[in-house]
Amino acid sequence: MVRVSLCLTVLNEEETVDALFRSLLAGTRLPDEVIVADGGSRDGTLRRLAAYADRLPLTVLSVPGPISVGRNAAIRRARGEIIAVTDAGVRLAPEWLAALVAAIDQGADVAAGFFLPDPRTTFEVAMGATVLPEPGEIDPPRFLPSSRSIAFRRQVWEQVGGYPEWLDYCEDLIFDLCYRSIGARQQWVPHAVAHFRPRSSLGAFWLQYYRYARGDGKAGLFAHRHAIRYATYLGLLPLLLLAGRRWRPAWCALALAALAYLRTPFRRYARQSRHLRPGPRVAGLLLIPLIRLTGDLAKMTGYPVGVLWRWRQRPPAWCTGSGNLPA
Repeated sequence: MVRVSLCLTVLNEEETVDALFRSLLAGTRLPDEVIVADGGSRDGTLRRLAAYADRLPLTVLSVPGPISVGRNAAIRRARGEIIAVTDAGVRLAPEWLAALVAAIDQGADVAAGFFLPDPRTTFEVAMGATVLPEPGEIDPPRFLPSSRSIAFRRQVWEQVGGYPEWLDYCEDLIFDLCYRSIGARQQWVPHAVAHFRPRSSLGAFWLQYYRYARGDGKAGLFAHRHAIRYATYLGLLPLLLLAGRRWRPAWCALALAALAYLRTPFRRYARQSRHLRPGPRVAGLLLIPLIRLTGDLAKMTGYPVGVLWRWRQRPPAWCTGSGNLPA
């Protein structure tokens, strides 16, 4: 049987480790080894990990630095031909690992799992509906999986040079683009689900999306998307607001544009909030425009910071084999 290694990184995850490892132990297939790269936890994470050493073939590494460095260190230590990758802070579906491995056994080089929100509050329901796609929205050939739910042949990681260690965020997106550039065969596995809790406050969400956009800027990604966002908020929106003072149809145009922009989150929320009482459900609906606005402002702030870093640091080109790893 092909050996399967599960690799993940942790940093101050004392409160989430148990949920992850309990779900892993409840799975229909266990990994042959679990390699955890700890980025320098100062809470009880290492103590909680040690509690599973007699139930799982567990190795814990001390790897200070960005998540990309931790991922590569864990994979480098792993001995499996198939590498499964997830994150702390998730809860894995029982069939998660078995489904990913089955896709590779059937000929895929990469098994792209999925992820779903695991909200605890009304705010988190609204957050998940605003920022996370549903399975029916995915175009499998174009899907770029998160490294909270993915498996791949070890040789794929070797061919693309691993995760880019010069990048602190968006490292899994670059990894996806790199294995696509070498023609790796990807299979989408929607039932290999990692459940994770959305950000629980606007401040935490703003920081998350600021870092994502800064990563886009550092990697030179999605310039056209960011340009459209700047044009909308700094150009079109002010023009419509000025025109609305004398020309009422401008207000109608602005309202229709906002509804179109929020249509998908509203539709998701209508399905995902059915368990809420009427009062909280309405409150969550009103949060969606605020969440979307916060995310857009965070991206507009973070992207130029990343671009400036790129101009100054001149990072290596990615998708050039060993160029992702330091010499």
